[in-house]
Amino acid sequence: MNPNSVPPAAKPDRYRYYVLLMLTLVYAFNFIDRQIIGILSPFIKQDLGLDDAQLGYLKGIYFAVLYTVMGIPVAWLADRYSRVNIITLSLTLWSGFTALSGMAGNYLQLALCRIGVGIGEAGGTPPAHSMIADLFAPKERATAMALYALGIPFGIMLAYLASAFVLSGGQANWRSVMIAVGLPGILLAIVLKLTVKEPVRQQTEQERQRPMLDSIVELLKTPSWWGMVLGITLSSFANYAVVGWQMDYFVRRFSEVDIVWLLVVFGVINGTLYAIGVWAGGVIADKWGRSNPGAYARLPALALCVGVPAFLLAIHSESLWLAIAGFTLLQVTSGTYFGPCFAMAQTLSPANCRAMSTALFFFVLNLIALGGGPTFVGVLSEHYTASLGELEGLIAALDWLAIPFVLSILVFGWTSLRLPQDLAKRQAHG
Repeated sequence: MNPNSVPPAAKPDRYRYYVLLMLTLVYAFNFIDRQIIGILSPFIKQDLGLDDAQLGYLKGIYFAVLYTVMGIPVAWLADRYSRVNIITLSLTLWSGFTALSGMAGNYLQLALCRIGVGIGEAGGTPPAHSMIADLFAPKERATAMALYALGIPFGIMLAYLASAFVLSGGQANWRSVMIAVGLPGILLAIVLKLTVKEPVRQQTEQERQRPMLDSIVELLKTPSWWGMVLGITLSSFANYAVVGWQMDYFVRRFSEVDIVWLLVVFGVINGTLYAIGVWAGGVIADKWGRSNPGAYARLPALALCVGVPAFLLAIHSESLWLAIAGFTLLQVTSGTYFGPCFAMAQTLSPANCRAMSTALFFFVLNLIALGGGPTFVGVLSEHYTASLGELEGLIAALDWLAIPFVLSILVFGWTSLRLPQDLAKRQAHG
């Protein structure tokens, strides 16, 4: 046994929740650096003279391609070597590239920095999910994963508020914001390395001796694993597009509103209501799942049935507060799928390939959703702008998101029927 590892008997609640807190903070910085480009989009567009298609590539495919591809080899390392070391190095890398983005003098330099951020972030989530699965039992896992997923709303909140704070100074610009949000991540990496020990991997003797390739093949033959992957991928395709183009929509629709005020409003919404949706999704799924295992997929399906119509009404509203309410309701209801989906990625996986399970999960999710969603809307918006104008062109592009949202609801619904069978099978295999 590694002398620096934490055995199961030595994992008091306070320590394992401290580890979870640290991993959640890392995930928050992941989303600060990932989403800051969308938040600052109107400023970058004006400063560098970009069109919507170019912005879409920056928000989506440039970041996502190497982020998803690098996730596979990083997960292979994480299932064999120190996950703490991998996360520390990755956090340092993506934070550094975010800070360098503030020094980009042209579109090419900014695109290369976004690629660098993507490479770094590939080493964040797969090893973190694997560590959480070793620290929390299956019956607690959706709640633990939901707490980890709070890094998403808190990260986006901090990105909005940091942007508002820096830009409110008058002399600052988007470059100052990039540097301000990038450098603290390097300090967090040092704290993580000094205070968190590598958890013992919770594997049976049979799992230790089993070739990983066999475990991966078994995982990929699990229908409900694919159901959870495709459900969150389709919904996230639309949601990443919404988050990536949200500020552009509000600046174009409500040009008279102070942009710093908007940044604060969306920061507060992400840090409160969106965070409640993420947390509640995990807690409700764990409680409902004890009597009905299909709840891990049924809950996201039902929640999206509420949030999606609200969003579609919001983008056609000329009322500022109705638009804010519609976007917010979509965020809150969408937040419910993180805990259940992340938990199932681990619970349905053999223990010796948990990091790989998350990497494969995110390979599909991020290549299609993170890479495709913002890019899709940007290209469509640029296409429609010629005939409809910038505002109506963007709205027309956002209308298309109804299709992936509806498909996501249908996939989650099917998966809720299949999950009980696959979870029972996984439990029987140990």
